Amino acid sequence: MISIYILTYNEELDIAACIESAMLSDDIIVVDSCSSDRTVEIANSYPVRVVTHQFESHGRQRTWMLNYIPPKHEWVYILEADERMTPELFAECKEVIQNSKAQNSEVHNPEVQNSEVQNSECVGYYVAERVMFMDRWIRHSTQYPRYQLRLLKHGQVWFDDYGHTEREVCEGATGFLRETYPHYTCGKGLSRWIDKHNRYSSDEAQETLHQLHNGKINWQDLFFGRSEVERRRALKDLSLRLPARPLIRFFYMYFILGGCWDGRPGLAWCTLQAFYEYLIVLKIWELKHLSQPSLNSRLSLDGISKIHHALKNP
Repeated sequence: MISIYILTYNEELDIAACIESAMLSDDIIVVDSCSSDRTVEIANSYPVRVVTHQFESHGRQRTWMLNYIPPKHEWVYILEADERMTPELFAECKEVIQNSKAQNSEVHNPEVQNSEVQNSECVGYYVAERVMFMDRWIRHSTQYPRYQLRLLKHGQVWFDDYGHTEREVCEGATGFLRETYPHYTCGKGLSRWIDKHNRYSSDEAQETLHQLHNGKINWQDLFFGRSEVERRRALKDLSLRLPARPLIRFFYMYFILGGCWDGRPGLAWCTLQAFYEYLIVLKIWELKHLSQPSLNSRLSLDGISKIHHALKNP
């Protein structure tokens, strides 16, 4: 069996459907980032564990969750509230876990001397998302299949921060699952999406500046990466250094990836992603050119205020 973590923050519109999709597991843990809506109340109406923890970042929240909330089972699946577990995906997760246990028994059998069996054990598996937007699967412009690490062996995988999101640190090999999961990225309305990506763009602007000064393009992964994850991350490192990023992103998504085949939702999706890219570009300029108030300047203003008050009241 598999334990399922569900990460939430103000997810009262999605949490019930998410939990119900996860009821295939007998161990569901909702990790809430101190929501101000009815998320916790709704979650508590189901037979699940609910734990609250103040959100710091996506990477830190996941690592805290794995460190301090012990699951019932050795293998865990990380689900976000706007995502859904499917019976087909759950069945494949159980299948690869059973295969992993069978390989472990063979590795520890002194009669088996097969290095391929020993090297094939995975500590995590990537799963492809199906982005759902305007009641349609946006298949082309979302780089499908676009993989995220979701199924992992507890104690073998951790997470670091990268921009507005996170990147996994695995103490072993990883694999890929065939089945996919639906991701209702705009299920709570366009205003919520814009508000969320406004926050994300601030983190991405800071990460972009950091990568421009300290990072580099991995050309080998870009052209010869062993997986979609390696190629996509190398492509992102390249895109950070391109001029006119919003226009290039729209052209790449709509024409090269084939967003034009996703109909009106595809056009809207590509436009929103170009808008998000433009927000990042503007905030990079802001970080470079707008001076931040310092403690000394604040003290000087306080001093001027005191002098002005003394002159008015001798």
